[in-house]
Amino acid sequence: QVQLVESGGGLVEPGGSLTLSCVVSGSIASIHAMGWYRRAPGKQRELVAAITTSSTALYSPSVKGRFTISRDSAKNTVYLQMNALKPEDTDVYYCNEVLNSGPPSLPWGQGAQVTVSS
Repeated sequence: QVQLVESGGGLVEPGGSLTLSCVVSGSIASIHAMGWYRRAPGKQRELVAAITTSSTALYSPSVKGRFTISRDSAKNTVYLQMNALKPEDTDVYYCNEVLNSGPPSLPWGQGAQVTVSS
């Protein structure tokens, strides 16, 4: 069973930076684009950044210019470098596959809590 394990969250002041990591374990029959999602309490998950199989990065307008997604295929790890963090970025961040056909089919991990507060 594929597992997605996020880490690297924490508390940071506005304007600060954090780097999230997502380790993908288990066999994966099909490789897809990967992305980072966030969901405030009571809200739907929002895709904030994605990286394609050709390593093209895509971003939500709310984070473009501040966040950078990357992938280390040898380590089966996806990263999210978060700079110039704002209080509204506070959320639990999840990694998962990004599909053109619909929501991810892989199970969600526990996520990484990011709190931006002074």
